[in-house]
Amino acid sequence: MNEKIEGRIRVLLADPSEFTLLGLKQVLERDPSIEVVAAVGDGEEVVARTSELEPDVVVTDFDLPKLSGTAAAQRVRRELPHVAVVILSSHDEEQPLFDAIRAGAAAYPRKDCEPSELLETIRKVKDGQFLINETIFGRPAVASRVLAEFRELSVYGPGSAHVFAPLSPREVQILDTISQGRTNKEVAYALTISEQTVKNHMSSILRKLSVNDRTQAVVYAIRQGWISGPPREGTDRRTGGPRETSDRRTGPPERRSQPR
Repeated sequence: MNEKIEGRIRVLLADPSEFTLLGLKQVLERDPSIEVVAAVGDGEEVVARTSELEPDVVVTDFDLPKLSGTAAAQRVRRELPHVAVVILSSHDEEQPLFDAIRAGAAAYPRKDCEPSELLETIRKVKDGQFLINETIFGRPAVASRVLAEFRELSVYGPGSAHVFAPLSPREVQILDTISQGRTNKEVAYALTISEQTVKNHMSSILRKLSVNDRTQAVVYAIRQGWISGPPREGTDRRTGGPRETSDRRTGPPERRSQPR
């Protein structure tokens, strides 16, 4: 097992091409603050070696054999949530970006990005930043679809512990209410507080999460599992199942006695 060198960012690389791995390793190791602890060629190795070495950051290609880059990233994030994952991709379509979000990736740079950009990305995700938010909100069509579909996105399986939320219970409650599409005034009415109090809490939330607006805050909170997000049409928010309608019977029909 590699010994940890104090102060260095420990990185595991994954790509099906040995030539690409060699190039990435050479680029990263030019920086004295980076230590490449392993370079692997498939998704199963990503999971196994990450579990063994516990690097700070995993930099993986989107398209890996045996286990895809996103599937491997999801396993890593579930089993070792302190390990940040960067997924390199040459895909411009929306679906691969959603797959990366589902996997819990912290960043989704293009595979042909500049070396300086990759180095800066590694440093930022090591410090806990989620740069993938910038990718989402730089594409308005993607952002709107994310908000519509985020209730389906879950990095953590049922029963798994959620990441610690730096928000107060009241702030989480306000974000949860905002996720239902309510204005500040409507949130204030629903929670029996003043509109100014809602605005004050929102300022605190944006500062704590290092995001620019309420939409980003909601997306971030849903991805972390702090709130459930807006219910799908026709579902009950409390149960997640179909919403009961007023004409639905709750039991068998009553039998009327026949006149004799």
